[in-house]
Amino acid sequence: MPIFERLFLIYYYSKVNLFLFFYDEAITVIADEKKAERVWKGLEKKLSKTALSLMTTCWLSELPDIDMLLFRYMRKNLDAPKSVEMNFADPDVLELSKIWKKVNWERARIKQFVRFQKAADDTFFAAIEPVYNALPLALNHFKDRFADQKWIIYDVKRQYGYYYDLETVTEVTFEDPEGHLISGMLDESLMAKDEKLFQQMWKAYFKSIAIKERINPKLHRQHMPVRYWKYMTEKQP
Repeated sequence: MPIFERLFLIYYYSKVNLFLFFYDEAITVIADEKKAERVWKGLEKKLSKTALSLMTTCWLSELPDIDMLLFRYMRKNLDAPKSVEMNFADPDVLELSKIWKKVNWERARIKQFVRFQKAADDTFFAAIEPVYNALPLALNHFKDRFADQKWIIYDVKRQYGYYYDLETVTEVTFEDPEGHLISGMLDESLMAKDEKLFQQMWKAYFKSIAIKERINPKLHRQHMPVRYWKYMTEKQP
């Protein structure tokens, strides 16, 4: 069972002590692998694969109280005679569907706006700073799309990333991040010899295809959010 699913399933077993959260007493909840597996099997009987994926995606939103929202969603599905996943009159079901759309849209933007920089050791490096922790959801795309090159995609906001070595994808973190892991941009001393040239060519191409008479800054920001610009080659001076 995926790690994200294990993390929030433990809340199901703390339900008898939830009322104590309003007091000063600290409650320690220890994850039970066997119970988590049992609950997940129960959810698989009630929910479609889409709904199961929805829970994992919503967990990655990192929104306040997302754990309790998922807890209520699981309880309702386990307690009801049949799945409530399509009951959008239920406020929890509706709210989770909205969160799923936001996180999934962030996943799509990561795929669109990641810009790789080629390092001297032929590894391609890219930095991102998404609103939601959606990088894990986009990994299969990058593994398939760039299967013939080594790459690192690093989440600057959360200080972790993934490294692909032409065979497997591995999560990586750095205790003492170097400059490019903070700024998201490779120093010229770390770049491949031809990387600067390719960046200049890409900027020139981006500029040449723009039609001045049809420039629409508002629409441009709508389709290419400003928060991605500082990591995009074509937006650098």
